[in-house]
Amino acid sequence: MTAAGFESDAIDHLLELDAVIFQWHRMSSKGEVPRKLLAEMESDVDIGQFYSMTAVARIIYGIGRDEPQEATIGLLAEELNIDPSRASRVASDLIKRGLVRRRASQEDGRKSILEFTQEAIDLLSAYRALKWTKAIEVYKDWPAEDIAAFSRLLQRYVDGVGKALHGKE
Repeated sequence: MTAAGFESDAIDHLLELDAVIFQWHRMSSKGEVPRKLLAEMESDVDIGQFYSMTAVARIIYGIGRDEPQEATIGLLAEELNIDPSRASRVASDLIKRGLVRRRASQEDGRKSILEFTQEAIDLLSAYRALKWTKAIEVYKDWPAEDIAAFSRLLQRYVDGVGKALHGKE
C-alpha cells in the first residue's frame, strides 16, 4: 500500500477497516440479522424462504435494479444467481408455504408471475418495522452529521468497489 502512495496512518486505518468489513460480511453471509429478527418475531419462515421472499421483493419494487418488474421464475433465478429449474423449486416452496401465488401476467397472459400473499406482505412489513427498531437503537446516539457522513462514505465505498470490480459506478 505504501507503493500506492498511502501513508502509514492511512494504511493502519485501511487494515482496521478491512477487519470491520470482514466482520460485517461474516455476520451478513451467515444471515445473523435476519435470523435473529425472524426468531424475535417468532416466525416459522426459514432463512432460505426469507431470502427468496426478499429476492421477489427486490424484483417487484426495483430494489437494486433498473426498474420494478413483474417477478417471473427467470428473474428470480437471475436475482438469486441460480438456474431456472432451481428457481422454479424455490417458487414452488414459497407457494406451498403460502407466501407467494402464481398468476397470469397482465402484460403477457402467457407468462406466469409471482406475487405476495397477504401473509408475506404482513411478514415483510413486521420484519421491516423490527429492523428499523433495531437500527434506531444503533444510531440513536449518533449526531445527524455522523449519520450523514457514514451514509455518504459507505455509498462512496460501494460505488468504488463496483467501479474497481466491474468498471462501473
